[in-house]
Amino acid sequence: MKRTVEIVWGVLIVLTIFAYLLGKLHLASGFMVGVLLFTTFVKGQLVIDYFMGMKNVSLRYRLIPTIWLVVVISSIAVSYYL
Repeated sequence: MKRTVEIVWGVLIVLTIFAYLLGKLHLASGFMVGVLLFTTFVKGQLVIDYFMGMKNVSLRYRLIPTIWLVVVISSIAVSYYL
């Protein structure tokens, strides 16, 4: 389990650096904003599953933070694309 958490932590770091560099280099086109929102969802889901300990609980409890994450990211997407 410890090895898995270390790998997840590394993935979170890589995705965060990717998002930072995209913003720093001003490469945020409409498509890239979609990519960033998707990576944000992936990062959020990894945190929910591995760092909040929700990986092995029943689906109905896992859906609560996942639905919240989808609502927030969808709201950001709608705000950006309008």
